[in-house]
Amino acid sequence: MLTILGFAMIATFLVLIMTKKMSPIAALVLIPALFCVAVGQGAQLGDYVIEGVGNLAPTAAMLMFAIVYFGVMIDVGLFDPIVRGILKFCQADPMRIVVGTAVLAAIVSLDGDGSTTFMITVSAMYPLYKRLKMSLVVMTGVAATANGVMNTLPWGGPTARAATALKLDASEIFVPMIPALAMGLLAVFVLAYVLGIRERKRLGMLTLDEALAREPQPEPEPETVSAGTGTGTGGKDRLRKGTGASASGTGEVPGTSTGGTESEDGDDEEFQGLDPDRSTLRPKLYWFNAGLTAALLTAMIMELMPIPVLFLLGAALALTVNFPHMPDQRARIAAHADNVLNVSGMVFAAAVFTGVLTGTGMVEHMADWVVGAVPEAMGPHMAIVTGLLSLPLTYFMSNDGFYFGVLPVLAEAGAAHGVSPLEIARASLAGQALHMSSPLVPAVYVLVGMAKVEFGDHTRFTVKWAVLTSLVVLAAGVLFGIM
Repeated sequence: MLTILGFAMIATFLVLIMTKKMSPIAALVLIPALFCVAVGQGAQLGDYVIEGVGNLAPTAAMLMFAIVYFGVMIDVGLFDPIVRGILKFCQADPMRIVVGTAVLAAIVSLDGDGSTTFMITVSAMYPLYKRLKMSLVVMTGVAATANGVMNTLPWGGPTARAATALKLDASEIFVPMIPALAMGLLAVFVLAYVLGIRERKRLGMLTLDEALAREPQPEPEPETVSAGTGTGTGGKDRLRKGTGASASGTGEVPGTSTGGTESEDGDDEEFQGLDPDRSTLRPKLYWFNAGLTAALLTAMIMELMPIPVLFLLGAALALTVNFPHMPDQRARIAAHADNVLNVSGMVFAAAVFTGVLTGTGMVEHMADWVVGAVPEAMGPHMAIVTGLLSLPLTYFMSNDGFYFGVLPVLAEAGAAHGVSPLEIARASLAGQALHMSSPLVPAVYVLVGMAKVEFGDHTRFTVKWAVLTSLVVLAAGVLFGIM
């Protein structure tokens, strides 16, 4: 019964948010609460929620201070040279912009933290997508899938969990997987190229000079869908010239403000965060901010301190040095408060979902049912079975739940048929490209929140491409004899 209710709860949640009948925050809270009552454990709902909140509180704290930190870095101009360089390379070509998104997300993913990757990628690429009226779900889908492949780095989490759960060495799992993961990353780049070509056909292409020189034009009525999906009308009138509104000192930045509005004279304000004359720029402190960011990322990779502590210290130091006056500090915090509240609120709402799913025993029953459904004849192919199961299970469960709860059972079943735990562990990494778009991953709310994309739109667009990428990784692993 718990198995059926568990799958029903997840399906209900996904249907409601994808059809936009409920907001993600409301669905994450109300749906599990109703199902908790339905299984007869309503009296324990409070305990489940508190436990879930306690488990995710460090993540919420990390996201809060990480958003403030990178928001300040955007304000002071740390990423302006990167954006200018990407703009120069892209030459207003949608194909180059999408490929650039994949490359940037993959490079930044080397730090092992999805939230950091999405904040930097969206901050750099969002103005380009908005200026050319490109589809924002293309940006979020490509970034999430690229980060999912790179999430398999030993310090990214899944590989370390698999090694811990099966008592293996992380390097023995990861190093042989490099060719398969390289094929997965190549698949992401090919996907980005194809999607970029599709965007180029839809929108056309201008030279950089034409893009910068074009005067604002009246916005035509969209042909099909609403804002956020990015599939409105095309044509050469899509490019506009930014107003530079942030020079007033409000410090609104692309992807972290509530933007998306247009002024009465038709100018858009989407590019305001890159205004070269904005009052929040600190050119004399550029190398200090670059060094601080490099030191922060290095400390994260070396695990010198817990990530929430590092970002808390980094945000405090960045605010103090760049904005020594209290009114300026309050203004910076207020400028990013909306995004902080949205993301942290989403994380705590997700804590309700995961708390009920785990506390009621639904996760355990669902995992047992899935493992028990594997035919005996598939025993000698348990590595492939594990890889295939990793797609839905890491999407509907947390990595902790899958790697510590399900993987040992799969490894035991494989061992009975002569399949080594190393092969099982490597196969379990195949689903990470899909996992990074799971509603149970806090970082994905940073991605869609900063990009101003509806979570349901992101899910509908991304899941099919993420599944394809995961299958490429799995197929490459089988082809190379890794599993």
